[in-house]
Amino acid sequence: MSYTYEECKATADWLMAQTDIRPRIGIVCGSGLGGLANLLKDQVVFNYRDIPNFPQSTVHGHAGRLVFGTLKGRPCVCMQGRFHLYEGYPIQKITLPIRIFKLLGVDTVILTNAAGGLNQDFKVGDIMIMKDHINMPGFAGNNPLSGPNDERFGTRFPCMSDAYDRELQQLAMEVGQELGYGDFLREGVYCVLSGPSFETIAECRMLHRLGADAVGMSTVHEVIVARHCGMRVFALSLITNQAVMDYDSEEKANHEEVLQTGKQRSEQLERLVSTLVTRIEHNNIYA
Repeated sequence: MSYTYEECKATADWLMAQTDIRPRIGIVCGSGLGGLANLLKDQVVFNYRDIPNFPQSTVHGHAGRLVFGTLKGRPCVCMQGRFHLYEGYPIQKITLPIRIFKLLGVDTVILTNAAGGLNQDFKVGDIMIMKDHINMPGFAGNNPLSGPNDERFGTRFPCMSDAYDRELQQLAMEVGQELGYGDFLREGVYCVLSGPSFETIAECRMLHRLGADAVGMSTVHEVIVARHCGMRVFALSLITNQAVMDYDSEEKANHEEVLQTGKQRSEQLERLVSTLVTRIEHNNIYA
């Protein structure tokens, strides 16, 4: 089921009729990272259930609110809670909010997620700047751009070799160093799986050999749609657990651990993102 341009536009128009804020930056909050939205001033808040055509968030740790406001004077819109394949939504529904972002006037999307670390040098609590991705559901034919293409959104065959904006990655690295986060700021490749079951040991080993540094269940579908729409993309993974790679290990991945790490590191992640947002303006990236 694809959403038409007209349906997306009707939702964007409905939102713009209720708020004067015209966001240039869209932020998507991952598991346990919804605190980012609380930093916005002059908030106008919509529950997902009240927004026409909008899906509902069903996961613990995802609030299910769209928050408009300003971050250090920059107009932003923030998704407090996102949607995942494992909730049973069609992939076009998961990515619908990104298209609505575009029609609201957003030109830069910042995505955050909680991920399992595959890179043995990564520690729990590390923040990984995403430089690339491996789209496993895409290999199996599950791509958000499947179906008819509407040229008003973007081209039929969008390029993904530059999916993650290098200038924004560099800027985030500089901001991270300034804030004293050098010890836990990394960069790497994120692999998406559909979930909701966590990965087996054999799967983790395979993904690591394929070049993935972290694994999760979100973000990539949204990135593909954002790039299709011509928006710039920056994404961060909070490494909330170390993937189990050894059959002798007693460790087990669990969602509570994910939320707990989110809580511990979230303040620093929020500071990194909010400082980055103000720098985007100063660097005149919009020009």
